[in-house]
Amino acid sequence: MERHLMIVAGFGYRSGATPASLRAALVACGTTPTALAAPADKLATLAPLAVELGLPLIPISPAVLTATETHTQSPASLAARDTGSVAEASALAAAGPGAQLLIPRRISPDRMATCAIAQGTTA
Repeated sequence: MERHLMIVAGFGYRSGATPASLRAALVACGTTPTALAAPADKLATLAPLAVELGLPLIPISPAVLTATETHTQSPASLAARDTGSVAEASALAAAGPGAQLLIPRRISPDRMATCAIAQGTTA
């Protein structure tokens, strides 16, 4: 079975985040992903960026977010989603078992969005 390298950009963002906020957070990571991921209930905001970049969008369930250990421990993320970093948890969960965090969360200049990059392999 052939394995494929996957580079996932995970996102966390406030309800007022704009496409520019999301793009700026991704640019701050300095890497080109092969997929985007975010909490399932917030995909609508991220969908236009996924279409623009021609990348798949991976929904992450709340249970998976809380079960994923993160490098960052943000009080706001812990209060809102019971995880230290929504971006890091989304990236790691979407990249699959054994995924590694390549870039811890980066914050957009307007502080409305965060992005983190994880690497994993898929069958």
